[in-house]
Amino acid sequence: MTEARPPGEDLIQEECENEAVEEATGLSPRLIFETIRRNGEEELERPIRALWWSGIAAGLLISFSVLGKAVFKTHLPEASWSPLVENLGYSLGFLMVILGRMQLFTENTITTVVPVMLRGDKASFLRTARLWAVVLAANVVGAFLIASFFALTPVLDADLRAAMLKISEHATGMPPLIGLISGIPSGILIAAIVWMLPSAQHSEIPLIVIFTWMIAAGDFTHIVAGSVEMAFLMVQGLLPLGQAIFGFFIPVLVGNVIGGTAVFTVLTYAQIKPEIPEHRP
Repeated sequence: MTEARPPGEDLIQEECENEAVEEATGLSPRLIFETIRRNGEEELERPIRALWWSGIAAGLLISFSVLGKAVFKTHLPEASWSPLVENLGYSLGFLMVILGRMQLFTENTITTVVPVMLRGDKASFLRTARLWAVVLAANVVGAFLIASFFALTPVLDADLRAAMLKISEHATGMPPLIGLISGIPSGILIAAIVWMLPSAQHSEIPLIVIFTWMIAAGDFTHIVAGSVEMAFLMVQGLLPLGQAIFGFFIPVLVGNVIGGTAVFTVLTYAQIKPEIPEHRP
């Protein structure tokens, strides 16, 4: 004889099964897109002062990607496998910035573009342009502050300073066209992190480490981490202003925007567009 279940037990069991299925299958692309859209809307509504200070903090902390790579470089032996291990240090600053929810320009090339694609009006474009300008400027200010600290104080020993110098010269010494092209995969990889984080399910750290390690291992260029390297040379008089702006900064910036916005975000939006309702402001 089958034992009668207490009232409501079937409903509880069904809810538990639904939760288990949702956890196993993860978020659908449409729900990920909606998560990013809401985050983007929140970022666009934030006061400029909040964006500014968060962007400066991101510029300061992203320097630990350059420093982390330099520390590995200083202590690893000369071997064919050394660069692969060395580039793990590049993930440190990104972990601090992304998990700390600070304003990093390359993250915003996907997050704040999603509301623009849905609305497509002038006001949305202007809000996004405002946020990009404030965050990028703040990131660069933070990068110069921390680079000046590293370059003009005795905080780094001779070996570590030499390693940072070598890394910075390599990162900023690419021809402008190569810097632009190398910035595209970097923009795609950062945008991919933003896209995948909502469904990472407590695997955020490995996700960020793997993707940012790939940026360094692939010798791709990143505008904010690269600004630390650029500033480290500039404050020591080792990189002229014109070369820094037109030979490095602008080409890399364009490459990151193309990768993060034009390539990744637009193609992702095209993938899920048939599944989302028509947006109404």
